[in-house]
Amino acid sequence: MDGSAPGTAAPSERDLVERFGVARMTVRQALDALVAEGVLERFPGRGTFVAQPRRMPSRVSSFTEDMRSRGLTAESRTLVAETVRAGSGVARALGVAVREPVVHWRRLRLADGKPVCLSEAYLTAALVPDLLGGDLPDSLYEWLALRDRRPTWAEDSVSAAVAGAEEAALLESRPGAVVLRLTRRALRGDRPIEVSRSVYLADQHTVSVRIGS
Repeated sequence: MDGSAPGTAAPSERDLVERFGVARMTVRQALDALVAEGVLERFPGRGTFVAQPRRMPSRVSSFTEDMRSRGLTAESRTLVAETVRAGSGVARALGVAVREPVVHWRRLRLADGKPVCLSEAYLTAALVPDLLGGDLPDSLYEWLALRDRRPTWAEDSVSAAVAGAEEAALLESRPGAVVLRLTRRALRGDRPIEVSRSVYLADQHTVSVRIGS
């Protein structure tokens, strides 16, 4: 089926059994796997066909790259950088066991010297064993790219809220100021790399969403 155009009928189970000399159950399991992966799709009463290729997700941008694209200079001030034990929520998001070591990195992010974001990231310590071993990188995603671990896609959710007292002080705003809270689970393929929470001043940040290719 390699190279077949979308909509092409897939060979029947009987044809595949005769062609490859394998058990019918083996063929059925292989077809089921291809359907689950989106390579094939089934239509009741019609048969199984080559599926339309899935759209590739847009590149996942880091804060540094986002600011750079806006013509701004990104900076970071590390507030916390430590190895901790994963709580249940972080463990579930990263696909690790509860209390497995994870890196916790909290930063104040600035654009042209002005605070615009508070970010708090968690990464599986085993995937980034040298992250805390020296000077912390300016861009986490660029650092991960050098190690072939940069996320290829992400699940983001954004909600509006108001700044707490500590958030307002760090962002040099007033308590109760409107902020955008962005939660991200970033993955490379099917492997979770990072889970993060970011708080942006709503009057200084626009969330851009790309739909389709």
